[in-house]
Amino acid sequence: MNAPMKPAPRTTLLTAALSLWLAGCAATGQPPAPVPTAPETEETALLHTPEPEPPAPITYGQFSKETLFALLTAEIAGQRNRFDIALSNYVEQAYATRDAGIIERAMQVSEFLGAQQTALDLSLLWIDVAPDNPDALRAGALQLARAGSHERAMELMQRVLAMQAETNFDFLALAAAQSDPEARQGILRTLENLLERNPGNAQLVFATALLLQQENREEEALRLLEALPDAESSEASVMLQARLLAGQGDLDRSIEALQEGLRQHPDDPRLRVLLARMLVTNGDLEAATPHFRILLEQNPNDVELITTLGLLNLESGNPRGAIGYLRQAAQLSGDNSLAVYHLGLALAEDGQAEAAVQAWKGIGEGNEFLTSRLQIARVLVEQKRFDELAETLAEDRRNYPAVALPLYLIEIETLLDADPQRAMERTNEALQEFEQDSSLLYTRAMLAERLGDPAGLERDLRAIIDREPDNAMALNALGYTLADRNERLDEALELIERAHALEPDDPAIIDSLGWVHFRLGNLDLAEELLRQAYAAFPDQEVAAHLGEVLWELGRRDEARAIWNEAQESGAEAPTVRATRERLEARQ
Repeated sequence: MNAPMKPAPRTTLLTAALSLWLAGCAATGQPPAPVPTAPETEETALLHTPEPEPPAPITYGQFSKETLFALLTAEIAGQRNRFDIALSNYVEQAYATRDAGIIERAMQVSEFLGAQQTALDLSLLWIDVAPDNPDALRAGALQLARAGSHERAMELMQRVLAMQAETNFDFLALAAAQSDPEARQGILRTLENLLERNPGNAQLVFATALLLQQENREEEALRLLEALPDAESSEASVMLQARLLAGQGDLDRSIEALQEGLRQHPDDPRLRVLLARMLVTNGDLEAATPHFRILLEQNPNDVELITTLGLLNLESGNPRGAIGYLRQAAQLSGDNSLAVYHLGLALAEDGQAEAAVQAWKGIGEGNEFLTSRLQIARVLVEQKRFDELAETLAEDRRNYPAVALPLYLIEIETLLDADPQRAMERTNEALQEFEQDSSLLYTRAMLAERLGDPAGLERDLRAIIDREPDNAMALNALGYTLADRNERLDEALELIERAHALEPDDPAIIDSLGWVHFRLGNLDLAEELLRQAYAAFPDQEVAAHLGEVLWELGRRDEARAIWNEAQESGAEAPTVRATRERLEARQ
């Protein structure tokens, strides 16, 4: 949506130049200002980016035949993409004639070709020829700022300000923002002094606020911007103010500032885009949607906007509306896997599971490839289409061998609850290809426990630990398993303590540590650890453990309160239920 600053197109620039020079004339009037190019930064989006305009009518004088021939040669060279010849001739004639119009044109061409040093030299030549021309002074200031001569740039722009002409302090501030802290602070001091003498200059306000933000003085920047009357606030000022407010966590005021800015500048798409995005961030999807629709009316083939509207409809619980937008986005862009992935989600939510699967199957390797395969696996497993799932992912593994392992893990993960025996078969198959892979060994260990094979679980976990003695997950799993069985508790404690030393803040490991201390009879320490784990991760298994410790300490009302909290959370709590029934039955 936000186009970067760009120079005039080759044909437009060179054809306009030809119309001047074929007349055999030198410009004696005011030439048009160069199109400035801001530094490539995130903040560039805050600035207005006008398209270059054709030259205004000019009064002409005579050129020599040699100059006319050189300029005509430059034009023909430019038309034939020999820009080296074009620039050489323009520059030569700029210095030979010292004509302000030719100098400006030569500078524009050098900017277009990225010849920054040449552009700087020509801008200074222009100032030498026309020292009271604000366009020349602005051009020189911008070129000096790009070259890092911020103080000289500011001096020139102060001369423009003294003429009461339009300034480019915003671009100077952007250039200074990329400089070293000392130079940036010097420019900021100059801007603050100028602002004291010109308190109503909106560009000075914006430039000062932008550099204050760079210096992490956000509050001061915000006060400056909020003091500007709404009618005098530029689009860039409004957007900076909104970003500062959002950075403080005040999204409501940020949205209000953007809404007022849009009332003042109703045709600015950047304000509308930022407002829409802030509304989305604030969770107000209903208010954001009309803004995206307006933007889409202005840019009917903007794939990003169409995709966004699809996502908004999906998030708002309107899958059918989402399907229309996301299909359109997918059709407009041949490789829009993001749109296709969410199209599948919308189709699935609309009850079109088979269409969703087909959409996801059309996604090739990329950012959405593995997540699309996970969605396919979930749908096929839910419908018990196990053979189709195996065939689909086997074909994917052949086509995309670089991601064969995660494809195996997706299939195994989705089969764990639906068919653990089939999951075990697929794990063994994967281990033939990825021998001794830790993730597969860990998965097989968990499956062995589920299938009633404790020896298999211990064998695989020890295999991981032998190769990776600092694998906290395997250490914790084996230690917890021994503690839960109430077997070899000293070894269990040693394993869990090793895991805890590696991951001291992991609530699952803290839960295991509390549980093994409970098994060892250290009830007070067990309670302390389990409360710590439960505060960090109020999981139903941790709740079951903490409740059992409290029960054994004789604080049964507290135990019941913990269990009730876990069961009322809305999540399944079979471990809590089983623990409660066992202890209350024993009582």
